[in-house]
Amino acid sequence: MKIFTGAQIHELDQYTIEHEPIESINLMERAAKALVRAISESWSNTTPVVVFAGPGNNGGDALAVARMLAEAGYTVSAFLFNISGHLSTDCAVNRQRLRDCKRVKNFIEVTQEFDPPQLEADTLVVDGLFGSGLNKPLAGGFASLVKYINAAPSKVVSIDLPSGLMSEDNTYNVRANIIRADLTLTIQQPKLSFFFPENQLFIGKLRVLDIRLSEEGIQKTEAQYNVIDESDIRPLLRERDSFAHKGNMGSALLIAGSYGMAGAAVLAAKACLRSGAGKVTVHSPKRNNAILQISVPEAIVQLDSEETIFSEAVDTEEYSALGIGPGLGLSESSAMAFITQIRRAQCPIIVDADAINILATHRAWMMQLPKGIILTPHPKEFERMEGHCTDSYERLTKARELAERLQGYIILKGHYSALCCPDGHVMFNSTGNAGMATAGSGDVLTGIITGLLARGYHQKEACMAGMFLHGLAGDIAAKHLGMESLIAGDLIKYLPEAFKRLND
Repeated sequence: MKIFTGAQIHELDQYTIEHEPIESINLMERAAKALVRAISESWSNTTPVVVFAGPGNNGGDALAVARMLAEAGYTVSAFLFNISGHLSTDCAVNRQRLRDCKRVKNFIEVTQEFDPPQLEADTLVVDGLFGSGLNKPLAGGFASLVKYINAAPSKVVSIDLPSGLMSEDNTYNVRANIIRADLTLTIQQPKLSFFFPENQLFIGKLRVLDIRLSEEGIQKTEAQYNVIDESDIRPLLRERDSFAHKGNMGSALLIAGSYGMAGAAVLAAKACLRSGAGKVTVHSPKRNNAILQISVPEAIVQLDSEETIFSEAVDTEEYSALGIGPGLGLSESSAMAFITQIRRAQCPIIVDADAINILATHRAWMMQLPKGIILTPHPKEFERMEGHCTDSYERLTKARELAERLQGYIILKGHYSALCCPDGHVMFNSTGNAGMATAGSGDVLTGIITGLLARGYHQKEACMAGMFLHGLAGDIAAKHLGMESLIAGDLIKYLPEAFKRLND
């Protein structure tokens, strides 16, 4: 699914109007009908409704919703804020239609002073003040109105976006001046700002309403951001040849696990094996030998010369993929062995965890990373590499720029993990849940992607499929176990079911 900017959504509206063809006021009517259906599914017509409409097309949507709710038997009071004396064309049409509707309890057009209505706990507020066209923080009277609504006990439904929230960049927004919706009914496509954790406070529950904007227009419009779904992953998955043997199913090398962190190596190795690699070799310090041999008997254990740390690079000629970093430790000997390993590697590489932290303390090494490398930082690890970020938008922008600069792949991990590609495109993962916020989840992801690389998947394919399968396994695990008790090992346990679901 493509994620369009506010400007692109406006262009798509125009494309639909011209090519369906349909009049803009009728497209607004179509959107309002979808909004009313969604509202009526959650609130019966015994719920009193207060609608706040702004002067633009978001306000036009709100006025149409007010009229349709009133016609459906809801008790509706509507307030249109026309402070500047200028309404969009369609908003003006819907103002007149609302005036002509005899079933609306109260309709007030606010041009100067505003006496706010009492908002009770049983009242539903419909927020249609500002939508995706907003490009600066709310101030003055509108900011005061937002604060008044947020302080009320009423439930709030926002049309398209919570008023005050911008479609993309909210770095310099005033958070106190953004509506805190209980439900956001967004039109046609999710907005980029919906994928950032600090904005969830404003969005509440999210529903995307299809109002049948031009499919041709959607296909023609290039999007820098996309959401990965099942239909993107199914075609990527490779079938096993009937005559396959371990020698042609890929040989993966994992360099992981300082002494005391053998569990990271175990999790990565098990996930790698469960992802289809024919052979998995784990290079780890001597003291991890017994743990690995007992915990992962299917893996080959290759011991470092040191007892407790990774200290020597490995010849990768016989391997088809390298995963390095889980539980590696931060000793200077391990750091030197890491950069030597990176320079020597002759196969696709995924770098995670402590290997990323090593790069953060040896910034000059970043430019020695080979093209096509995969880095999988969580937000704090990323900021150690690239510096403090004010918010998720800035962090994502920096990650996208780093992927372009390195000509590699950055998976910025989170609820919506974001894959930043060398060409500047970003893909958000749609699977996963809060139960996966547990130690070891990242080690499992590293193992999955390493296994897919070993099987012969291209780096981009391995990242896309790896993220999706990792999250899907977590969703299946949560369904069986609940989120509260989910641990990293459960992701490996349910990984076969995730593969099976995609293959069936």
